[in-house]
Amino acid sequence: MNRFLPLDIGAKLLVALGIGLLVGFEREWSHKDLGVRTFAITSLLGMLAALIGPAFEVGALVGVIALFAIVNLDNLLSKRQLEMTTAAALLATFALGVLVGEGHVFTPTAAAILMTLLLAMKPEFSRFAGVLTESEVRSAVLLGLIGFVIYPVLPNRFVDPWNLFNPREAWLIVILLASIGFANYVLLRLYGARSLYYTAAFGGLMNSTVAIAELSGTIGSSGQDSGQVAMVVSLLTVIAMFARNLILLAIFSPPAAALAVGPIVVTMLALIAFAWKKWRAPGTSAELKIRSPISVRQVAAIGAVFILIEVACSLGQRLLGQSGTLAISTLGGFVSSASATAAVAALSASGSVRYSTAALATVLSSTASAFVNLPIVYRQARNGRAVRFLAFATVLSTLLGIAALVALTYTGIFPK
Repeated sequence: MNRFLPLDIGAKLLVALGIGLLVGFEREWSHKDLGVRTFAITSLLGMLAALIGPAFEVGALVGVIALFAIVNLDNLLSKRQLEMTTAAALLATFALGVLVGEGHVFTPTAAAILMTLLLAMKPEFSRFAGVLTESEVRSAVLLGLIGFVIYPVLPNRFVDPWNLFNPREAWLIVILLASIGFANYVLLRLYGARSLYYTAAFGGLMNSTVAIAELSGTIGSSGQDSGQVAMVVSLLTVIAMFARNLILLAIFSPPAAALAVGPIVVTMLALIAFAWKKWRAPGTSAELKIRSPISVRQVAAIGAVFILIEVACSLGQRLLGQSGTLAISTLGGFVSSASATAAVAALSASGSVRYSTAALATVLSSTASAFVNLPIVYRQARNGRAVRFLAFATVLSTLLGIAALVALTYTGIFPK
């Protein structure tokens, strides 16, 4: 028979009692039939059952199950509803008490806190679930599929004789890009519709081209000063795009990001100055109608663009050196600056291209993406004055960024 040391038993009693009280108070505040005393006793029962032995654990578990079965039967007869959440919480509290009895502290304590949080946040979860669309649920499931099911089974080696394509490394980038897009989509749903400027910032983090196309059309058909607002909104999406690409580069190649941060920050500051000059608070909010970014077609498109740019950059580096990688990255920016940045960052992390090349390629692909937006603004907003101002702001900001690159080259940070 195990010796029950008083200090050890006292500590376990306190932890088990604390867990039961924590969950029980929440149930009491929620006006449930099973309250603080029932949960505290159940947690203590689990702790004592673990000390007594496995046979008593089974018997105590049967007793807990019988208890919430009786309570649910009474609720079903009187209120015509089942308290399944409270029943599950009671069963979990018993299990946490058993863990305490077996000598665990962190696991049952952390689990009790999380369970209480889940119970207390029922109104928030209900509201959130009420506004979810079918496509958003499918997107979340697909994101889990590509991250936890497909990724582990992919080979972690080059599958071609030219050592250009590693499926697992490529898929990791796809997961990251899809996750960032989905996270930005959630933020856009939560906060973006409050104003055009919030929407522009979150939309630029997600997809600057789509954001500008949607918002320019919205502004162009509104009765407000469309030119002023279109300038600010377009600049904000580009600023957000530059920030996103710098973050992507930092995730996969921190040394390259350290080299790129100067030119990108200079460009962003110049764009911010232009946006501040034209700042006007829009009188109405606008909803950015971007579909959830995770679907089979979109994931396939992200993967295809990324793999194409990565393979092209590798070949360009081998055949033409740094100039080949830079040219392909710039062209890739016209299609997707995020994919172009991720591709060159992955090559930099693996040592296929120099950090300085990855940094410069990120700057160029981001700049290319910014110029793509100009004809979109004109086509959607039909405002030549706004487009001319945006073209001037983009060119000048780009020149300032290039000047920063030249300064880095002159100081020897970038190779000549």
